[in-house]
Amino acid sequence: MPSDKKVAFITGANRGIGLETAKQLGEKGVTVVLAARKLSDAEHAAAKLKAAGVDAYPVKLDVTSAEDRAAAAKYIEKTFGKLDILINNAGVASSHGFTPVTIETSDEELQSVFQTNLFAVLAVTRELLPLLKKSPAGRIVNLSSILGSNTLHADPNSPIYNFKSFAYDASKSALNAFTIHLAHELKDTPIKVNSAHPGWVKTEMGGDAAPMEIPDGAKTSVDLALLGPDGPNGRFIHMGQELPW
Repeated sequence: MPSDKKVAFITGANRGIGLETAKQLGEKGVTVVLAARKLSDAEHAAAKLKAAGVDAYPVKLDVTSAEDRAAAAKYIEKTFGKLDILINNAGVASSHGFTPVTIETSDEELQSVFQTNLFAVLAVTRELLPLLKKSPAGRIVNLSSILGSNTLHADPNSPIYNFKSFAYDASKSALNAFTIHLAHELKDTPIKVNSAHPGWVKTEMGGDAAPMEIPDGAKTSVDLALLGPDGPNGRFIHMGQELPW
């Protein structure tokens, strides 16, 4: 069903920031494809948005599964013929939580966190890039974190100086490197690639102590997904402000 409507694909979209991002984009007239590890979760989330008037579609996607990634790409190509927006929202925290464990971080912990937060993002993007190239103005948003900022982690006066979780932080720093490199690779195309820091948000990962509500946590992703031709590219953004790498 090719049309002129923008189509957005959002990973980890069955709850939290991902679901709210889909909701806000849908309210702006974007067709949203909600991906979740369980098809039933994606279907439930899509049904909620459809009931609110959003053009929403569910897709099963475990981002670490090559089979799921290929199937999702085939579904988008068959159903829409192109993709305008990719939001790599799915991510995991360290099993240690946000505790200062560095040298004792196990290989297994690093591999597990990097598998979802970096390698799967690269794989999903690689699978969907041919469809993004069919869009007149493709947008890729990588959900990072201020905890991925090496500049701020090294500054004793920064607000995150004492909030260190090596596996998670390093995975987001590496994700930021992917953003920079992909933006450079695509600089002569209409596609823009940016990292988004949603903020410290009241989600399952963020916890109840977080100062931001979920609707505000989705705003940066939505803004970057709908950037005009003069918008930033290869940048690290929170609420319209650039963050240091």
